[in-house]
Amino acid sequence: MRVLNFGRLDEIMQKQLLWTQEFLGMSLSSFFQYMTHYALIVALPVFVIDALHGSEWQAGLAMTFFQIGAVLCRPLAGKWIDQFNKKKMLLLSLGLFLLVSVMYLGIGGLCFLLAIRLLHGAVFATGTTTVATMAALVLPQERKGEGIGYFAVFSNLAMVIGPFLGLIIIAHYQFNILFAGCVVLAILSFWFGNRNNLPDDISKAVEKTKKSLEVNSFVEPRALPMALMGGLVFFAYAGVLVFSPLYAKLLNLAEYTSAFFAVFALAIVATRPIVGKVFDQSGANAVIYPGFVMFVLGLISLSQVQGLLGFLTSGVIIGIGFGALSPAFQALAIQNSPGHRAGVATATYFLALDISVGLGSFFLSVVTAHAGYRGMYLCTAAVLGFAVVVYHVLWRQKAVLAG
Repeated sequence: MRVLNFGRLDEIMQKQLLWTQEFLGMSLSSFFQYMTHYALIVALPVFVIDALHGSEWQAGLAMTFFQIGAVLCRPLAGKWIDQFNKKKMLLLSLGLFLLVSVMYLGIGGLCFLLAIRLLHGAVFATGTTTVATMAALVLPQERKGEGIGYFAVFSNLAMVIGPFLGLIIIAHYQFNILFAGCVVLAILSFWFGNRNNLPDDISKAVEKTKKSLEVNSFVEPRALPMALMGGLVFFAYAGVLVFSPLYAKLLNLAEYTSAFFAVFALAIVATRPIVGKVFDQSGANAVIYPGFVMFVLGLISLSQVQGLLGFLTSGVIIGIGFGALSPAFQALAIQNSPGHRAGVATATYFLALDISVGLGSFFLSVVTAHAGYRGMYLCTAAVLGFAVVVYHVLWRQKAVLAG
């Protein structure tokens, strides 16, 4: 008669837990960092023009300087996370994020604001890369795809709540109230990120074998194919994030822009449990191909919108597609890389997203100027069609090499 080893069974169940204190802490830390980021995205242009008496061009500089800081620091962040003790990296990166958030309270001119934005971009890149890496590392291997998908939901929710909160505050209160609120969010991010009992085998530094400034020290080659795919997805998403408020205004639906992003986020949250389990149980293809189909259909639908119902329906369809693709490619980028390179792999993926959103905002604005919003959304749908072909070739090539 076989005797069940309940101690061993309990150990296995513990290893497969998803919502551990550590994973939830990293998810909430990421949520509050992104909340701060998105609240400032919508509020700072108004602050530059109304409080600092600047121009639209100078308001744009505040966004550009942040992006420069993020892009420059993202590859370094991945290297630091892998080479140094990750508990100390969490303490340092989230502490610096809090410090920079406090500095907004002392803004007296445009030059000081731009300096803060450059620093903010750098510490934001480091902080978000650190918590994303730790979230991936504490997840059980059998539920990695599902877990990373849930982790992405937190930033998706911040994408909706952050701008809403920022606009509400600046509409009714002074800008210092907004900056003080960002300090509170930074404190919450610091607390949730550093209150965890991280295992030593995860948080310990990787032994340095050599000092090198080679590209591989900052970019994980095995994560690049999926980072490229994620970049194409976010290139198309830039058209939704940046231009949908202006498109809604053209359609006389400006007051429903927040509703569009709300249904977009709700679609991601509602489908996440299903998508994550399908990814882990049936493989990436079962999520990625349908995700592409939904995203393309959503963009085509958005390009042909005539009224409110079509506008909101497009948001739901795009949310389902985007919510499937983004975490799937992030999970693949990490899974295709060695465990001790998880930090660099995560940074490589996020770096591709940073660059793609920046390029998307610029090039799609040019397309919009010549073809209008409808033409631009059809163009982004074509970009995703190209992305499907690229993914199919990459995946087939990987299958051939594996065979």
